[in-house]
Amino acid sequence: MPIAYLEADATQPSGEGRKILVHVCNDIGAWGRGFVLGLSQRFPEPERLYKAWVAGQEDTPFELGQVQFVAVSPDLSVANLIGQHDIARKGRQAEAPPVRYEAIREGLARVRNEAQQQRASVHMPRIGAGLAGGDWAVIETIIEEELSAHGLSVTVYDFPQTRTP
Repeated sequence: MPIAYLEADATQPSGEGRKILVHVCNDIGAWGRGFVLGLSQRFPEPERLYKAWVAGQEDTPFELGQVQFVAVSPDLSVANLIGQHDIARKGRQAEAPPVRYEAIREGLARVRNEAQQQRASVHMPRIGAGLAGGDWAVIETIIEEELSAHGLSVTVYDFPQTRTP
């Protein structure tokens, strides 16, 4: 099943039935730039539970490749996927970007299992390709292999661009 692309707000996934909204988090506990700003405005629980996870208040280890599923409504869960090591910092452009492709792959395999159990579709912004500095072509292939190839419906959202007259 091919990935569907929509120009829309990923925090408002479209379609019927159960949905899982995936986004990439870092492994240092920082939350406050990029997609999570809009996510926290709409749903405060993913941030609150992510911070509890960072503080060791969950059984699942807080490490690359792990995923925390947070129910935000009866038909929508947010997947906090740890797919980024540290954060991009000014003055460190020569270093490798924070994205970790294998962690994203491992996390998406966990998302696949959850989506299959829930009979849910999967929704996301262009995970790992923004502040994490990843190559979308690489990430898109991982999504196809871990989700689409297993028959899951996947929608990727590009936030609508503001047009000036």
